Amino acid sequence: MVNSDPLTIAETAIAEFERSKVPGVWTGLNKQQIIAEMRSRLLNPFNINQGSQPFCGPAAIIFELARKQPTAYIQLCRNLFQIGGFHTQTNRWIPSPIYLQQSPVNVKIPQVDWMVLSTLRESENLIFSVDPNAPQLFRNLAGITKPWEIGGWTQEILGYQTIHYNYAYLFGDLEAIQKANQIVKSGGVAFALINDLGLLLNKPSVFSYPSHWVALLDELNIDYNKNMIEFNLFTWGKEMQITIDLTIFKTHFWEVVTGI
Repeated sequence: MVNSDPLTIAETAIAEFERSKVPGVWTGLNKQQIIAEMRSRLLNPFNINQGSQPFCGPAAIIFELARKQPTAYIQLCRNLFQIGGFHTQTNRWIPSPIYLQQSPVNVKIPQVDWMVLSTLRESENLIFSVDPNAPQLFRNLAGITKPWEIGGWTQEILGYQTIHYNYAYLFGDLEAIQKANQIVKSGGVAFALINDLGLLLNKPSVFSYPSHWVALLDELNIDYNKNMIEFNLFTWGKEMQITIDLTIFKTHFWEVVTGI
């Protein structure tokens, strides 16, 4: 009988990759390290980590790919390592630039995450290129992910056909996260654009601005009597539980992109 368990199928795909004699095109990366990190993310997608690089948007997308479609994640990693690119679910070819393939190992990010996230981010860059050793300003400019890119990746990488953009720049914050929660619970995905200093780190700047993408998870509780909101999300290689005043939430919550 054929085993239909997604994790078992994905582990079989990793084993096939491990046995393959096809050399990798990423000269600075180690195949055994890549495979070990792939297995780690297969068992726990929360291990996907952007490190010190500004790859929050790609990290959120690949997190959902790894946990919802593990075999597709493994195949994407293998294709990137061995042939330098991969086809999306809409059959778009996304190549990794030669300069990324030849980048040094010391990029302050796990090797498999560097390979995947840098390729995905660079696929949309027109002016500033991904450079792990560039000054922080230029790295941040190259790492900016726009809402329509998140929407495009939700369709191309994750395969969701219906994409919605829920803006909360002036109002509609609670409605946006409530709709997102409903979609997540029904099997879809939701990505929120927030100000990470104010919402995640309790270090609000004078003016709030959209700065960071996260993947929203399935927990949401709003207590209007206490003026508090509680929800969970993925970012920075972990699940975070956010409990915060509603006024602060509304100040630092900017937009949600959903796919179903």
